[in-house]
Amino acid sequence: MLQATKQWQWIACANKNRLLLDLNDDMQLCTPYKLRQLTDCVFENPRFSLEDAAFYEQVYNYLDGFELYKPAQICQIALNATAVKFHLKPVLAKSWFFEEYTGTQPSTEAIVKLTSKAQTGEFLIVEHCPDASICLNLNETFKLDDNLSLEQFEVIRVLNNRVHPLLLEQYHTKSA
Repeated sequence: MLQATKQWQWIACANKNRLLLDLNDDMQLCTPYKLRQLTDCVFENPRFSLEDAAFYEQVYNYLDGFELYKPAQICQIALNATAVKFHLKPVLAKSWFFEEYTGTQPSTEAIVKLTSKAQTGEFLIVEHCPDASICLNLNETFKLDDNLSLEQFEVIRVLNNRVHPLLLEQYHTKSA
């Protein structure tokens, strides 16, 4: 796991029109989030906070518990999830793109499936509220319909009745 340090900081890059995370002299993470999508706090206090670090570590350790992703992928997912959680403006629900879940098995994991008319894909719930969840796209691209798609790590808010459990029996989990 890439350990957070006090040198990490968020950069609102006007040239790329993206939020970057400066990890050290040689490495930066470019998120897919445009400057207009960001809250003011990233401009006022760009430090990677203790709260950011705790959430990043929590997501990393959670995802590492499944044998779904390589460590570099887990790091990228966790850092983008952290950017979403603390620095993205609220997004409106767009549940009409997704099929309602009518099954009986509740979703108990943060990795879930969403099904549009065009495809089914894996998402990470970054923030769960009683009625809706903010979901991070884990697919390379996800077609919402014939004209619209989400790129990897873009987010969408959906009503919780659209969230399908990911059948994790097909994946191995690590145990202590």
